Amino acid sequence: MKTKIVQLEMEMMSGFNFQPLATLSSILGQNFISFPRHEEEHLQRTVSWHPCLLILGQNCNAKCQLLNILLGEKLLPTTKISNEENCKRRRIRFTHGTQTRISLALPEQYELVHMMAAHRGHWDTIPEEDLEIHGDNEDPAHRIAELEVMLPYSLLKEVDVVVAPCRGFQSAEATLGEYVNQVLPVVIFAISEAELSASDENELREIKEKFSLPIFFFKVPESGADLISPKKTGNEKSSLYCQLMDLEYLSTNHCSCGAPGPDADAQSMLVEQFEKLRLLSTFSRQVLQKHLVEAATSLNEVHCRCLNIFINQAFDMQRDLQITPKRLEYTRKKENELYESLMNIANRKQEEMKDMIVETLSNMKEELLEDAANMEFKDIIIPENGEPVSSKDIKCCIKQIQELIISRLNQAVANKLISSVDYLRESFVGTLERCLKSLEESWEVSVHPARSLEKSKDVSVHITSNYLKQILNAAYHVEVTFHSGSTVTRMLWEQIKQVRASLSIISSTCHRTLEDGHSGRLEKTEDLWLKVRKDHAPRLARLSLESRSLQDVLLHGKPKLGRELGRGQYGVVYLCDSWGGHFPCALKSVVPPDEKHWNDLALEFHYMRLDLGLRGKYDNSVDVYAFGILFWYICSGHVKLPEAFERCASKDHLWNNVRRGVRPERLPVFDEECWQLMEACWDGDSSQRPLLGIVQPMLQGIMDRLCKLSSEHPNKGLDDST
Repeated sequence: MKTKIVQLEMEMMSGFNFQPLATLSSILGQNFISFPRHEEEHLQRTVSWHPCLLILGQNCNAKCQLLNILLGEKLLPTTKISNEENCKRRRIRFTHGTQTRISLALPEQYELVHMMAAHRGHWDTIPEEDLEIHGDNEDPAHRIAELEVMLPYSLLKEVDVVVAPCRGFQSAEATLGEYVNQVLPVVIFAISEAELSASDENELREIKEKFSLPIFFFKVPESGADLISPKKTGNEKSSLYCQLMDLEYLSTNHCSCGAPGPDADAQSMLVEQFEKLRLLSTFSRQVLQKHLVEAATSLNEVHCRCLNIFINQAFDMQRDLQITPKRLEYTRKKENELYESLMNIANRKQEEMKDMIVETLSNMKEELLEDAANMEFKDIIIPENGEPVSSKDIKCCIKQIQELIISRLNQAVANKLISSVDYLRESFVGTLERCLKSLEESWEVSVHPARSLEKSKDVSVHITSNYLKQILNAAYHVEVTFHSGSTVTRMLWEQIKQVRASLSIISSTCHRTLEDGHSGRLEKTEDLWLKVRKDHAPRLARLSLESRSLQDVLLHGKPKLGRELGRGQYGVVYLCDSWGGHFPCALKSVVPPDEKHWNDLALEFHYMRLDLGLRGKYDNSVDVYAFGILFWYICSGHVKLPEAFERCASKDHLWNNVRRGVRPERLPVFDEECWQLMEACWDGDSSQRPLLGIVQPMLQGIMDRLCKLSSEHPNKGLDDST
């Protein structure tokens, strides 16, 4: 199982060319797709760390006795008399080796050169002298060193066994804190007394608060006692059991005999009979399986998260491919409407506008004459004695008077023109300006992805929007100037005609610029979309399928095949009595012949899609129709075809009937709200079908109502309400 997890992780990390993924992420504004650091470290720990049996206990004798029972030899002395708090035994690690060997070694480092009592001759039980730490003046390296014992036992090939030091040297909490970051610990607590002491309870309480690890509690037999423990009555609870219940290590769901619960999750276990020590194998398997399930679950979550990113990006790119041409067409249409509206206003009110200009001049005549009389000329000196001025100075004065008149006239005329075309702002300009801005920003992102992240406020990139603003400014604020031989009215009207003529020229230029830019961008987007849809997403879906399968195998094992029910597209369908808490169920044995079929299978939606064949195109309403059919099967409680469909002789006959409006019949067991949801989902008009975002809260409401009904009437199951 570890090997499979490593293979899936390596394929995830190295099987993808991340360069196009980085390009894809930058274009669509997503973060770079990669393994989260903490999840990668968790997976690496699970597959690289080795399991370790860590023996804790009430006292040295209990721990040593349990170790001797596990290895089948009296390797450690069990006659220690001193109190656990005053004991100075060091940590002992038992590992596999071809020959029996004993030494002092720093944890995970190197051996220490030290003459030991066991080296002086043959031994069956490790001498007490080698187990203890001698005095406070000993070398610090010798104090923290552990006793490493190598033995040629088959048990030690797969797992190390560590006996924790005495509390007087190091607390169990500190020992466990070192090992949870180095190995996959299977914790055993040896008990030699009839009850736990106060220090035992405090120690276990601290371990539970800090680590929340399941613990295998084992009551070691007394020295010289029979190994076959006396049988207890079914309702009898020991003092140990009650104490562990109070400490919340055991619950009422636990069997007092120490048997594991029905679920696969590892739970603490109490064994008080020696002959049931074999349950340690089951407990260890559950603890290690829990680590593998967590690793497989984390791997599957990463696969699913990345797959969702790819799927969402594929939908976004597909929408971009569909909506951009429509946006361009919309801008062209709206600009044409804007142009036509301006032209209609100009043609319809041509004489009115001329009269308005003449009327404005007449109304302002007296005011303008007064302002001209009081005007102070610049750069011209007029003699006070009445001497005549030169013709050059006269022309200068006339020019300055003209500028005064024009500046006053511009504002007056523009204010009256605005009232004629002001409705254009709400009818065309606002929506058109937003659409153009969106098109320009999407183009800018594709050309300069880095600039899009900075959200540059440089208005120079919005060329089309600027042109639109210039056109509108010209239409709203007409600039009046004098030319030789032209009247004010004629010049004002000429400029209005120039604005009209410039509209079509600038509009066509802007559209060509936008279309050229988006043409190249959409071409790149389509290439990326095809790569995501045909390559990246199917491969990730396959990894997700494999990691989920690994998770299910760890939790439920492989299902047992029953009789054959039928033949599917990629394999054979069998009956399965029970699997994963479901019974009975159908099982499909799938063997895709090639990569293409694997990709199809990995992204397959396992429901009926008759509606797709009727309309020849796929959209979200097809999924809604398919859900309606699937929901019918769920509520019916069986897999038989609807009666209306079963009467059809062929698939073509079925398609024709569905096209004419034939739908599954309502069964007597259907809830009214469920039936209304089905009918809405397979409505003949696809535009009238509810969106999946609306279906989800409707389903949640139905489930909440039925669950509440079930709690109020315990004897009535949910099946009775559907």
